[in-house]
Amino acid sequence: MVERPEVTPPRPRPPRRTPRAVVYRRRLAALVVLAGGFAAAWFAVASIGGGSGPKPQPTVPLPPKPFRVVFPEGFTREQMGARVETVAKIARHERGKTPKLTRAAYFAATSRSRREPGFGSKRVPLEGFLFPATYDFTVRTTSAQLLAQQLKAFRREWAKVNLGYARTKNLTAYDVLTIGSMVEAEAAAPEERQLIAAVIYNRLHLRMALGIDATLRYGLHIPPTESIHQSQLDSTNPYNTSKQPGLPPTPIGNPGLASLQAAAHPARVDYLYFVRKPDKIHHFFTASFAAFEQYKAEHGYR
Repeated sequence: MVERPEVTPPRPRPPRRTPRAVVYRRRLAALVVLAGGFAAAWFAVASIGGGSGPKPQPTVPLPPKPFRVVFPEGFTREQMGARVETVAKIARHERGKTPKLTRAAYFAATSRSRREPGFGSKRVPLEGFLFPATYDFTVRTTSAQLLAQQLKAFRREWAKVNLGYARTKNLTAYDVLTIGSMVEAEAAAPEERQLIAAVIYNRLHLRMALGIDATLRYGLHIPPTESIHQSQLDSTNPYNTSKQPGLPPTPIGNPGLASLQAAAHPARVDYLYFVRKPDKIHHFFTASFAAFEQYKAEHGYR
């Protein structure tokens, strides 16, 4: 055997590099072609549209600015109807529009008793359920639609009220709503809401007459600026809680959430009496009838 010398395989040649100038020219050509394609496409769309460019879109008219009605906390159904009439007059005067909402239509829509979820099977008047808040409406809004907004707001806020404590005192949901309306009518200072509720709870527990002036004013339509006369205090009106035992037949207004919460969670105090202080905002509270009478005498109350 003849030994052959080892053969070394040939080395691969390095790839030839394309000069940079050539690369740049190729890229530039590709961009030119691409730009031409876009231009042709745009020209075709413009030709089909019948114009030289995209047409401006027609402007959509803005919806008319809504009207607004504000129902303060404690407003009665009657006061809400009067407020609706006032706002309707403003709409006619300032914008020349006549809304469907009217005082008569609102009274008609809210006059019918109905069953409310969580308040038993009996139909109840809507006083108390017309939640006080700010509501927007248009000229086409009906009284039934406004009522639906108020009931929706009431149910949303009422769901936040825990009735556990009230039920231990044998009070129903409607009782708490009624107490809440009394608290709203009597409390001018927010921090006194639970104290006024406590007086009501304590008097109910002891089977004492409640003696709440606000219920008598509601039942006899006595304005807050007018004094209550002895003949009215002697009235047999069912809302005269100085004569009639227990709670009034219905709420005496439409309370806000704070008063509803106070009615469900009164202060744990033994107060049985309260009378308004000279500042017309705060009350003097006491568990003593003698102290109550003395305070009234010292401040000129009859």
